[in-house]
Amino acid sequence: MIFAGACSYGVLSTIVKLAYLDGHSIAWLSLLQHAIGMIVLWLWVLLTLSRQQQPALRRRWLPVMASGATIGLSSFTYYLSVRYIPASLAILLLMQFTWMGLLLERVIFQARPSRGQLLAVGCILLGTLLAGNLSRTTISPHFLSGAGFACLSALLYALYIIANSRLGKDFPAPQKSALIMTGSTLGILLVNMRPLTAQVSLNPDTVKWSVLLALFGTIMPPLLFSKAMPKVGTGLSSIIVTAELPVAILSAYWVLDESVDGLQWAGVGIMLGAIVWMNRPSVAAGKDG
Repeated sequence: MIFAGACSYGVLSTIVKLAYLDGHSIAWLSLLQHAIGMIVLWLWVLLTLSRQQQPALRRRWLPVMASGATIGLSSFTYYLSVRYIPASLAILLLMQFTWMGLLLERVIFQARPSRGQLLAVGCILLGTLLAGNLSRTTISPHFLSGAGFACLSALLYALYIIANSRLGKDFPAPQKSALIMTGSTLGILLVNMRPLTAQVSLNPDTVKWSVLLALFGTIMPPLLFSKAMPKVGTGLSSIIVTAELPVAILSAYWVLDESVDGLQWAGVGIMLGAIVWMNRPSVAAGKDG
């Protein structure tokens, strides 16, 4: 189930790229995607939770919603990056959230990374250089814009992971997911108020693409993860979700005809190996528990 959720995330960049080629607005695509996900998740809450669990919604719900805004804006900036750079490169830059999270924990919580973690960060950066073919990439204003949006998406995703790991622990999974998606929808709405009001009429095809994005990005993964992750454990789950990276690259290769050579796959292998190494202590702790 975790692998299926990761694969769902992996096809998002390809869907967004196809929607761009079809001439659709990223503001409306993002808003509708998260709004659809929000509605489905709240229906899930109403259908699955007992009356005894409902009062949990009144306990510290605002910080959980605020954390949802970070993941919503992470998705939005990630989709913006796909407009300017290949989808296979966008996912590589998004994966930089792994070392950005370590940096944020060092700055915010004074948590020092271990030597093993620093070595893994170096491997992730080397893998990104190889897999992204950056040494042979022409640097243009469009490329810099896309890379900047992808890196901002990674930073926001790292913030979300840190906040999500510390907030809302007493909420049942359906409530927490619904609150996060509500914050995500509101965050995208506030940031895109001007372009949304400038284009009030909707193309029916925009709704079609948004439903696809909602299915693979905001409905299936939360449902699958919330069910499976408590049984598998955080450390092993963090390793399994790295399947998003090769799936995204394969999807871009097969559907978008983006070129990927052997050296790039070697870089992907280095990145995945480094991420697995970083999560080994969590897996060991889960086994000991």
